[in-house]
Amino acid sequence: MTDAALADARPASAAHSDAAAPHVDLAALYRDSGIGEVLGELDRDLVGLAPVKTRIREVAAHLLVERARASLGLAGGAPTLHMCFSGNPGTGKTTVALRMAEVLHRLGYIRRNHLVSVTRDDLVGQYIGHTAPKTRDVLKRAMGGVLFIDEAYYLYRPENERDYGQEAIEILLQTMENQRSDLVVILAGYASRMEVFFESNPGFRSRIAHHITFPDYTEAELLDIAERMLDTMHYRFDAASRRAFADYLARRLRQPNFANARSVRNALDRARLRQANRLFASALQGGEPIDAATLTLIDAADVRASRVFDAPTPSSPSPSTARAVAAPPG
Repeated sequence: MTDAALADARPASAAHSDAAAPHVDLAALYRDSGIGEVLGELDRDLVGLAPVKTRIREVAAHLLVERARASLGLAGGAPTLHMCFSGNPGTGKTTVALRMAEVLHRLGYIRRNHLVSVTRDDLVGQYIGHTAPKTRDVLKRAMGGVLFIDEAYYLYRPENERDYGQEAIEILLQTMENQRSDLVVILAGYASRMEVFFESNPGFRSRIAHHITFPDYTEAELLDIAERMLDTMHYRFDAASRRAFADYLARRLRQPNFANARSVRNALDRARLRQANRLFASALQGGEPIDAATLTLIDAADVRASRVFDAPTPSSPSPSTARAVAAPPG
C-alpha cells in the first residue's frame, strides 16, 4: 500500500489529532531571530576559518532547535553554553566571540548583546584579599552577557605557591555553574596550553560544552586579509607591491613569533610609515604636489624595506611549527 493510501486508511480522529498537534515553524523562527544576518556577517567579514564558521553554525542551529523545543514544552533544561576557543594568536577568536554573543542574544540565551574581554591581570590580585573583589567585579560587569577570558591558562601557575590565580578559578567555576543561565564564559588561548590547563582544572573541562579550534591562515588568506585591511584604511597595493607583500609573507611565515592577522596588521603599519617618510622626503626635495592615488599607494619599496628581506629565508622549521614557537600573547 502506498503512503497516500496508508494516510487515507487512518481513522479520521488520528488525522484530526495530527492537524491539531502543536507545532513550530523553524524557518520562521530562524528569520525572526535575525541570526542569519549575524552568520552572514561572519562569512563576509572573516577570511577563511571554514571549520570555525561551520561549528558556529552548528551551535546556532542546536540552540535554535532547543528554543523550538522549549516553545513546545520539550525543553530538557537550559543548555550549557560555556565555550573554549583554541588557536594561535591573530586567528579571529575575539571577533568570533563578539559574533557568538550576538547570536546568543538574538536567540534569547543572554539578556544583553554584551562581551567583556579580560586577561589574568583583570581577575587576579597581587596580595591577600585582592583577588576575590577583582574577580567578582568582572563577573558583575559581564553578567547577562559573555565573559571572554584570553590566555585563560595563565590563571593557573602551580610553580608559584603564593599565586592567587586558584582563588579566581574557584570563583569562576562557582559562577559558571550557579549563574549559567545568565552568563556565558568563553576561554581562549593556545590549544596545547589550554589542554594542560583543562587537565589541571577538571572543573573547567566539565563545564565547557563547545570546544572550537581556530586554524592558522594560509598565505593566500593572509594576503586577502592584508588587502581588506588596507581597503578599510584607504590604502592599496599595486601589482608590484602585492607581489612584494606575498614574498614578505612567504618569508615571515618561516620565522618565529608570527601571529597571523595581527602580524599582518603590524607589517602594514610599518609599510605605511615607510610610505609616509618616502613621500615627505620627496616633498622636502622639491617634489611635485601629490594626488590621492599617490597618497593611497603602498609601493613595493615600502614593503621590501622590511628587515624580513635582510635575513636568509630558513628552510626550517615549517610555517606551522614556526607560528607555534614563542608566539606573542594573543
